[in-house]
Amino acid sequence: MLRKKTKKIAVGDIFIGGDSPISVQSMTNTDTRNVEATVSQILALEEAGCDIVRCAVKDMEAASAIKEIVTKVNIPVVADIHFDYRLALESIKNGISALRINPGNIGDLERVRAVASKAKERHIPIRIGVNSGSLEKEILNKYKKVTKEALVESALNHVKILEAVDFNDIVISIKSSDVVTMVESYKLASSLCDYPMHLGVTEAGTIWRGTIKSSVGIGALLCEGIGDTIRVSLTGDPLEEIKVGKEILKSVGYNNSGIQFVSCPTCGRTEIDLINIANEVEAKLESCKKNIKVAIMGCIVNGPGEAREADIGIAGGNGEGLIFKKGQIIRKVKEEDLVKELLQEIENL
Repeated sequence: MLRKKTKKIAVGDIFIGGDSPISVQSMTNTDTRNVEATVSQILALEEAGCDIVRCAVKDMEAASAIKEIVTKVNIPVVADIHFDYRLALESIKNGISALRINPGNIGDLERVRAVASKAKERHIPIRIGVNSGSLEKEILNKYKKVTKEALVESALNHVKILEAVDFNDIVISIKSSDVVTMVESYKLASSLCDYPMHLGVTEAGTIWRGTIKSSVGIGALLCEGIGDTIRVSLTGDPLEEIKVGKEILKSVGYNNSGIQFVSCPTCGRTEIDLINIANEVEAKLESCKKNIKVAIMGCIVNGPGEAREADIGIAGGNGEGLIFKKGQIIRKVKEEDLVKELLQEIENL
């Protein structure tokens, strides 16, 4: 697919937009003032493959904690700030890599100019984040309800404020908890400007429902070439957001790192306990960094074909399975030994 080429912006040592890989983000749910807990969570997110992390900065104590946090982690940290421009200035001083702040909400133009000037001086981009739950009253009065036009107008109004003070290192997000509104809003915004887009469905829900909504919304836009960085918003452990985000990118061909896992849904022809086998293999390969495709198939109808495309795989039979490598049968294995033998073959690859 042809991805839209947007303006390329640096967030620490990660680039967003242009020809850069699509990055996966998350947000800590610790109290940012608790440096130890926040650093611990960020390091875990790094290990899971998070590229950029955001922390809520709700007061000066949190802004001060940023100074220590950024020295103990390896990925860029974004300060999430609402209303108080002084928190933005303090976060910039303390080494933040990016700001998430809406310039229309921090006061008069001089306050915006003060933040933009310091951000520009230190090459710190600003993400404008608009969502359906926080539209300005005048825009809601104009459109009578949340629409794609309302969301995009709000976002571009914030962009104009930054452009007016000669600041252009901007990333845009236009989120909604309604997937269709979210998709339509990003498409409209993408047609009107070339700033990089941060994709996400806001307040998507629990891990199960939120994964579905985020996959539909983010995936639909990525398939149309829209999107430069993503965040899957889930009510749960932030590590789950990274797992889902990376899998979304794999599913649409934007990320080939790590395991690509395929397994059949089973049917009446299945003669081995494929569901438990697939779950066990998937769990044990969760941290595997090898760029390989693994196929777990239940019978010979689809099994050999899928295994032929995979680097390694199995096709089940009556209490046993065939292990395939690059389409070639290696050997037949008893059902109870399948997982162990398959994992050993993967280890040897």
